[in-house]
Amino acid sequence: MLIDSHCHLDRLDLTPYNGSLDAALDAARARGVGKFLCIGVDATNAPVVQALAEQYADVFCSVGVHPLDLKGSTETELDWLLAALQHERTVAIGETGLDYHYQPELAEQQKASFEVHLQAAKHTGKPVVIHTRAARADTLALLREADLVNAGVLHCFTEDWDMARAALDMGYYISLSGIVTFRNAEALREVARQVPVDRLLVETDSPYLAPIPHRGKPNEPQFVCEVASFLAELRGVPVDRLWQQTSDNFHRLFPLTLR
Repeated sequence: MLIDSHCHLDRLDLTPYNGSLDAALDAARARGVGKFLCIGVDATNAPVVQALAEQYADVFCSVGVHPLDLKGSTETELDWLLAALQHERTVAIGETGLDYHYQPELAEQQKASFEVHLQAAKHTGKPVVIHTRAARADTLALLREADLVNAGVLHCFTEDWDMARAALDMGYYISLSGIVTFRNAEALREVARQVPVDRLLVETDSPYLAPIPHRGKPNEPQFVCEVASFLAELRGVPVDRLWQQTSDNFHRLFPLTLR
């Protein structure tokens, strides 16, 4: 079994499936994808991803506020987040984090929101799904300060090995998306070769960032197979072994998905 550890099922382009999410998920299942983690990005879509997790036995979800979805608010409300995290199929917090590439002017608001998510992780013990771009120092500083026991994952990782190693030293996992297959991603491939086998996850981040040979098209959960196959070849291991290891890692990080 392979697991798509980060996807946005409520945002998929379902045109190839005549608008049917069932058909899109079935296409992934037919290729061996056995579970999906559907990611929340703000308070509006939290009920949506939770409803999807209730509808499908192999779908779980997270809730949180993406750093690019703060909509001018100064912080995420901790009470709302803690209430949303009580949902039985909500297994993680986020995605949250910092993105100074697109919105450096909101750095302070992003940090305040990120800190609230990290507080929620301390309250609940649920792992954090982290988005970080062009914010290495602040991201690592806030993670060190939080000192979480169950840590979380740096999703769709695109930073350098020094940042990966720092996160790994704090107990975090590294998740790789279709970006690792892109022609200009050799630096990321160097990171992908070095991530310890017991800390590696794979994802699509669909509908974004489709891997080669699907680049330029809407991404979808079944394409996690291409990401995994590419990584297996890159790391020189059998594909089935990488499938099993990344699935084991997913279940270790998100134990509530074993229910």
